[in-house]
Amino acid sequence: MDHRYKFEQLNKEILREYDVRGIVDDNLSTDTAYTLGRCFGYIINLKKSKKNNIVVGYDGRLTSEKLHKAVCTGLLESGVNVISIGLGPTPKTYFAHHYLDSTAGLMITGSHNPSEYNGFKMVLNKKSFYGEDIQQLYSVSKMNLPHIKNGNLIYKNINDEYINRNIQNFKINKKLKIAWDLGNGAVGEVFDNLISKISPAEHIIINKEVDGNFPNHHPDPTVPKNLIQIQNSVISNNCDIGFAFDGDGDRLGVIDNKGEIIWADQYMIILSKEIASLYKNPKIIMDVKCSKIFFEEIKKFGCDPVMYKTGHSPIKEKMKELNSPLSGEMSGHVCYSDDFFGYDDAIYVALRLLKILSCSDITINEMIAKFPKLISTPEIRFDVEESKKFQIIEEIKERLKNFDGKIIDIDGIRAENSKGWFLIRASNTQNQLTCRLEASNKEDLIYLSNIIETQLKHSNVNYKFNL
Repeated sequence: MDHRYKFEQLNKEILREYDVRGIVDDNLSTDTAYTLGRCFGYIINLKKSKKNNIVVGYDGRLTSEKLHKAVCTGLLESGVNVISIGLGPTPKTYFAHHYLDSTAGLMITGSHNPSEYNGFKMVLNKKSFYGEDIQQLYSVSKMNLPHIKNGNLIYKNINDEYINRNIQNFKINKKLKIAWDLGNGAVGEVFDNLISKISPAEHIIINKEVDGNFPNHHPDPTVPKNLIQIQNSVISNNCDIGFAFDGDGDRLGVIDNKGEIIWADQYMIILSKEIASLYKNPKIIMDVKCSKIFFEEIKKFGCDPVMYKTGHSPIKEKMKELNSPLSGEMSGHVCYSDDFFGYDDAIYVALRLLKILSCSDITINEMIAKFPKLISTPEIRFDVEESKKFQIIEEIKERLKNFDGKIIDIDGIRAENSKGWFLIRASNTQNQLTCRLEASNKEDLIYLSNIIETQLKHSNVNYKFNL
């Protein structure tokens, strides 16, 4: 291993709520990765595990391999044994953590962020490593860490094992025509292992090659313009359904047979209906960005909906607390503990949808058409100063104390009244505010947007909705 890296105090700016994230060669370098490896290794050592090992994977970003090399060096110099599983989606690293029964797992990924970003997602003893855990890395980086005898490094290819587990109980009952947009992301590394095992089916595959330049579109399936290619592919090939993955394969975008986007809070209703047939009064968790239709509809199936704060890490821990078989986020993170491990794997979620669709006599468009319709926006994100984003939310919360309606403040501000609802919250992963609005008509939607615009203006943020 290369010992040219420098141990440094971590920059607090890159220590986010759910992961470590920054701009490579700006506020995140190979020295950062090395330091993080040393610090995370120190924390792993505190657990005094007999195995004292960690699985490490990386996505297809142009900077991921060099960060992988640096973080592994830091881990090894902390005395931890490293199992490198190479390139692939984040859920492969989560799977390896369970399958190889490691003490911890670490994934180098920039997730849905622009290509100049990269970062690290971590798990420890089958639990999400987030919040105060991540802040502990900063404290450790200020210590004079001892150099322990180097750990061992092995390389292991588990692509077959990963895919075989995902399809373990998968079966489709009729031939389907499926469009796949891999977004030039890390799912491309394991897709050949998967595709031959989905049968009977015809597959239309685009943007399969792993390419950190993301030459066709950015791999974020919550942004409508990124889904135009897969929509066109579904329509032109007369497909039954289309799937789009994000850069590291833990979030899923879905397109119906007519080329329409099915947002996560819509396809989660379909997934919840199946879960209702398997459990009595199951608790299904969905984040604060979700449509009220979801909460109302799944009650009719006998589910117990739980609104919770946004973030794949806190939602995964909430699932364990409530013994929930299914949870999701508007962003497309969907987690199954029913017949699975309780983490977010977009391939697995796509397979569950295919299984449901193959057992139905109607199209997925017809399934969705059965639910009530409201006018809602997708997630709307806009940049603000990183240092001010949480302050802005607190200011708005204070000013809305006399709001004529209900305020839910488990994560930002969700304001509900007879007109509909709106949400405004600070992103935990980017220097952005996130908004979403929903109403029964355009007039009420504009009314709600005016409230947000006014509140933002009071906090010196000028933003105009284009509704």
